[in-house]
Amino acid sequence: MGRERKVSATRVIAADRQALFDIVADPAMHPVIDGSGSVRAVQAGQPDRLALGTTFGMTMKVGASYPITNTVVEFEEGARIAWRHFHGHRWRYEFTVVDGGTLVTETFDWSTARSKLILELIGFPTKNLAGMNATLTRLDELATTGRVGRG
Repeated sequence: MGRERKVSATRVIAADRQALFDIVADPAMHPVIDGSGSVRAVQAGQPDRLALGTTFGMTMKVGASYPITNTVVEFEEGARIAWRHFHGHRWRYEFTVVDGGTLVTETFDWSTARSKLILELIGFPTKNLAGMNATLTRLDELATTGRVGRG
């Protein structure tokens, strides 16, 4: 049996599910909520809102700066959105109404990546888990206070 190649972070946020989904579905908000420090800017000419099949570009920095184009590969309005880039791994957000707000789950899924072992050897799953926890904190701050503090 193969092992699961996914890591997830979860957080209950005292905000409306659709409002949280709308933040994540807006590519311009990705650099604002990113807790990893790698998503630097949305590239010019991007869509205002993501949908299934939408492509969108980001300027990233992991060591050096580079552009990346992502494609939305999962989409259920208000509930789930995921995208991948040429390497194949996915970033997924799921939104579930719970007592006290919305349970938000962010998942880094490298089961579909082209080079699973390389991602593991360079420690991406562990690094991404820390970044996802920070992203959910930033999403919480933005949704509940209207601003995000830089820690």
